[in-house]
Amino acid sequence: CRCCAASRRRSSILYSILRSEERAMSPAGQGPRLGLASRGCPCGSRRRVALRSPQVVCKAASAVLVKTLRFVQNVPCFQELPLEEQLLLVRSCWAPLLVLGLAQDRVHLETVESAEPSMLQRILTTRRLGEQPTPRAVASAPGRPQHGPGGGRHLPSAGEIQAIKGFLAKCWSLDISTKEYAYLKGTVLFNPDLPGLQCTQYIEGLQREAQQALNEHVRLIHRGDQARFAKLNVVLSLLRSINANVIAELFFRPIIGAVNMDDMLLEMLCAKL
Repeated sequence: CRCCAASRRRSSILYSILRSEERAMSPAGQGPRLGLASRGCPCGSRRRVALRSPQVVCKAASAVLVKTLRFVQNVPCFQELPLEEQLLLVRSCWAPLLVLGLAQDRVHLETVESAEPSMLQRILTTRRLGEQPTPRAVASAPGRPQHGPGGGRHLPSAGEIQAIKGFLAKCWSLDISTKEYAYLKGTVLFNPDLPGLQCTQYIEGLQREAQQALNEHVRLIHRGDQARFAKLNVVLSLLRSINANVIAELFFRPIIGAVNMDDMLLEMLCAKL
């Protein structure tokens, strides 16, 4: 780990190689980065991971996506909206709705670290070929394709996957019922804050109705749990951190390749699921 290099034995051969390469890649006049180890190493959350059983999990996620869009299509108020408004809503919320569906169907995510070459392996390989080592900052620059075991895919990081797992665990700990999931999905679906909406007031009213229905259901079924409605709102707040690109890369890129998710959602929304 590059961040923890300062804690290694300074007399080791590997340490000397890594430090010499780090100095060569650092801008002129910039000293070595010190004190990172004392602040805690962030490398663990940045490591790229993949699904342990991608065929099984991606198939389950695809089934959840179909059920999610079927649920959306069966909401009468949603069908009354113009098609452009429907597409705008679905494109903005399909990922949070999918994660809610994964929680409802109790789909578990088991991941493994991607088999990326180590720093020493990269150094020895490039030296053997007579090449200059590529600085990490250039190799990971935005917009560059990420090659490796994922076939050019940009695999999600361990931190991004942990956020999804944490959300699923939160939902399971609350033992959310089918009706509560439905009201949560309605609240997420009818988002009046999206730019470009024309029926803002109507959509805002639908979201308010979904929240009121959830509150009334909680008060009726969970009378002894005064804080349950607040806990469910915490679930909604956690959904805001869900990254649609991470969801697409994790669950759908392995099976559909580089197909645009917007195009696929449009095709599925217009079809009779």
